[in-house]
Amino acid sequence: MRTLTYIAAEDDDGRLIKRVVRTKLSLSSHQLARAKANGTLLVNGVSVHADYKVKSGETITITLTDDEPDFTVMPEDKPVNILFEDEDLIIIDKEAPLPTQSSPKQPDNTLENRLMHIYRDTPGFVFRPVNRLDKGTSGLMAAAKNAHAQMLLSKQLHTPDFVREYLAVTDGIPNPALGVIDLPIGKADGATVRREVRPDGKSCRTHYETILVNNNRALVHLRLETGRTHQIRVHMSAIGCPVFGDFLYGTEENDILPERFALHSAHMRFIHPLSGKEMIFDSRLPEALKNLIE
Repeated sequence: MRTLTYIAAEDDDGRLIKRVVRTKLSLSSHQLARAKANGTLLVNGVSVHADYKVKSGETITITLTDDEPDFTVMPEDKPVNILFEDEDLIIIDKEAPLPTQSSPKQPDNTLENRLMHIYRDTPGFVFRPVNRLDKGTSGLMAAAKNAHAQMLLSKQLHTPDFVREYLAVTDGIPNPALGVIDLPIGKADGATVRREVRPDGKSCRTHYETILVNNNRALVHLRLETGRTHQIRVHMSAIGCPVFGDFLYGTEENDILPERFALHSAHMRFIHPLSGKEMIFDSRLPEALKNLIE
């Protein structure tokens, strides 16, 4: 649960409370409906109807309750590198290989299982990832502690306010060394997971810059302008430089990188969805990936 508080401004005077909370607190119609049904829409501590007319200076509070999850996740007592947390967000530096979320097909040994143990004493905790990382990708992930924060941050995800930058070791050297890959990506015919560059795919742009070259491998800095499934992996393969160890779009290298590939979420910058503060996080390239290029 999350409780939001707002002091009505002069321009709110006489407006219906349902319109004030939708605009000033960025609530969805679903969240407002749940608050009305639960009696958690309050003015100066008293429950009110959605058609209540607000007076400037009044204190509006609304307690948001999250939907119950469809799948019960079993807690696992294993470590998670949490870089930051508050009542709305968790910033995680994920190891690899580690799946992000559990499911009936993957019920245990996931990041979600571990977080469910860490927050086992937090009533109603649900893992709400904002940017997901593949099992074989390490690095920075943002997750929300409540549905409201997740909704607001997800809206920001594919805008210039949410910057995600990656480091990859590629099998092959990009030519030119600096550029933008602008190729549409869609699901491969007959596939459930695999994507490919195709004319009817969704537009995708990946900015890349070669940092270091050694033995036909390159350390490449990448910035996503869009966020399609497997975007970096598909784009780098399309220019002849697949991510090292990528079993789907390159060559699997289990002897060198067991169950992972050489892709790392290294930098994240966004605006906190509730406080409005700029949040900046960095993660160093793992040793196993450094060894590939050095």
